[in-house]
Amino acid sequence: MIVLGVDPGLADTGWGVVEFDGQHYRPVSFGVIKTPAGEDMQRRIYTIAADLGEVAVKYGASVVSMEDIFFTKNITSAIPVAKVIGASLFRFSEMGLPVHLFSPLQIKTAVTGMGRAEKAQVQEMVRVILRLKSIPKPDHAADALADCICYCSTLSLKGKIEV
Repeated sequence: MIVLGVDPGLADTGWGVVEFDGQHYRPVSFGVIKTPAGEDMQRRIYTIAADLGEVAVKYGASVVSMEDIFFTKNITSAIPVAKVIGASLFRFSEMGLPVHLFSPLQIKTAVTGMGRAEKAQVQEMVRVILRLKSIPKPDHAADALADCICYCSTLSLKGKIEV
């Protein structure tokens, strides 16, 4: 199974692709889609959704794992991210790709075993789990790979429970 992980953001949307056979992870590729701050928001959101669709096709993704919206105090900073999520959900739906949304707490728990793990801990565990020589850069790409691991871990656990 090929999993596309997405860490949504307006300026930087991280993506990562991982192959999972039910037991083993194989990192395939990762990167970031950047949009310029001066560009029209509609154009930026369209670009992100279209580019994510191209990544899904290029690597043959069969499922998408995406971090869901999260905000604590400033809802206005969360609104552009929510728009990116919505446009991406629309694009993946057009492509017939199932999308699974996970909270930051779920992702951290799946990757590190601790829901309150620091960003550096999550990134180090991504490196270890995927057997990479170094922590993936930029941070948004590492976060997208963590999304992949979260989906695979959840799927694996679900399979064990249903047996």
